[in-house]
Amino acid sequence: MVPRSASVNEELRRRSRERLLQATVELVAERGYEATTLGDIADRAGAARGLVSYYFPGKRQLLQSAVHRLMHLTLEAALEREPRSEDGRERLARAVDAILGLARDEPLLMRTHMAGILTAEGFVQCPEQQRLAELLRDTVTRYGSPDVDADYPLLRALLMGAVVAVLLPGAPMPPARLRAELFQRYGLDWELGVPPPGGPPAGTFQ
Repeated sequence: MVPRSASVNEELRRRSRERLLQATVELVAERGYEATTLGDIADRAGAARGLVSYYFPGKRQLLQSAVHRLMHLTLEAALEREPRSEDGRERLARAVDAILGLARDEPLLMRTHMAGILTAEGFVQCPEQQRLAELLRDTVTRYGSPDVDADYPLLRALLMGAVVAVLLPGAPMPPARLRAELFQRYGLDWELGVPPPGGPPAGTFQ
C-alpha cells in the first residue's frame, strides 16, 4: 500500500474537523448544550470519540468554533449571493442582515454561543473565528472605513450586542428595530440587503 501524502492527510483531517463542527451545530440546535455530549457529536460525525479531544480542548471550545464556522458560512453566502455586488454599503447591509438572521433563525444555538462567550472561558481564538473576522474586516474595508483597525471591532461589538438584544429572555428587541438602528448608524438605505416586510419601523428613516 502506498503511504498517503501529507496533503491527503491534511485534507482528511480538515474533513474530520468539518464533520465534527457541523454535527455540533446540528445537535445543540436540536437538543441544547447540556443534553449534547461529546460522544453524541462524535457519533453524529461518524468519527472516533478520541478525535474530538484531539481537535478541541472541551465542549465549550468546540461549540464556539462550530458557531463561528456557521456564522462565517452564512456571512459568506450572503455577501456572494446573486446578484453579486462590490458596493461596500450593500455588502455591509448584507452582513448585518446575515447576522441578525442567524439570531432569528437559530435562537437556541446563538443564545448558547453568546452565553459561552460571557463565561470565564471567554472568547475562543480559532481558525473558524479568524475566517469570520477576515470576512468582517473586508466588509468594513469595502464600506470605506478610514480606520479598519478601530472600526472592525466596533462593528463586531455592535453586531454581538444586536444578537444579545434579539435573544434576551423576557425582553427581546424586534430585529427590524435593531436593523434600522444599525442601518442609520452606518448611513445605509433601508432597501439595501434583504429588508424585512412592512417597511422600516415607525420613527426611523425620517
